[in-house]
Amino acid sequence: MNDPGKASAFVALFSEIGFVLLIAVLAGVLGGYWLDQRLGTVPVFVLVGFAIGTVSGAVACWRLIARFLASMDQRDEE
Repeated sequence: MNDPGKASAFVALFSEIGFVLLIAVLAGVLGGYWLDQRLGTVPVFVLVGFAIGTVSGAVACWRLIARFLASMDQRDEE
């Protein structure tokens, strides 16, 4: 971990994870809020949107981390 390029790659990964989770959850909540306003239901679709956003954000982060680790392994082999 003494390589400065590797440290900056980890910083980039962690910031990207934060943005992915933020955008996914926010999109789910805002979409649920919009749907609640249209249908006249109060918290139902906000909660559903939150759950969908959380799950989709977690899946996206899982894929992001797996791709990052695969590229780091490939970089270490070279």
